[in-house]
Amino acid sequence: MGAGESQPGKPGDTDSRPNSGTSPQPEATVEPEDCGPLNRCENYVVAGPPDVTLADLASFRPAQPTLSGEPAGFGVVGMPTNLLASASEQRIPGTVLGWDVTVRFAPVAYVFDHGDGTTTRAATGGASWSRLGQGQFTPTATSHAYQARGTYPVSVTVEYEASVDFGSGTWRPVPGVVRAQAAGYGVRVVEVRTALVDRTCVEDPAGPGC
Repeated sequence: MGAGESQPGKPGDTDSRPNSGTSPQPEATVEPEDCGPLNRCENYVVAGPPDVTLADLASFRPAQPTLSGEPAGFGVVGMPTNLLASASEQRIPGTVLGWDVTVRFAPVAYVFDHGDGTTTRAATGGASWSRLGQGQFTPTATSHAYQARGTYPVSVTVEYEASVDFGSGTWRPVPGVVRAQAAGYGVRVVEVRTALVDRTCVEDPAGPGC
């Protein structure tokens, strides 16, 4: 008759604990949250370009327009003097409210001050008589007939509409207009009289109208 001794935990021993019959469960997979086409989830804010006012564009100024006329520097009482102003669209890069931006100024109106208490408002700066195919001293959209002799200080104020582009290629209009002025153009208005003479001014320099 033989007998043996066994101790728990030694090789060859058989685990006598009951088997639960279940295996370890895999960890659950977390699906990513669908935040929509703008990737905008809870507590996530999409920052868009700010609304811009003319006050925000105070550091952006369009160039001064130019002013001239024909005949250059003078006119005739009662006859049209053709006034000409020139201004073009301008695009100025810079920074507005911390954003890189391009500001566009487009001329939309021209206000001529004739220096005699009257003004003319036009959609364009005018064109020369030759370009219009007209004779001298004929009316144009920007001409003015002075009624008395004298020298008149003429000026023009150009009104620009502003818009901004934050780099997307889309221009966003800014309410209101920006103004730029050109002055310092004087028109000397004279009277012209005609007379019948029997000799030219070359023949008679002291004759009427010579």
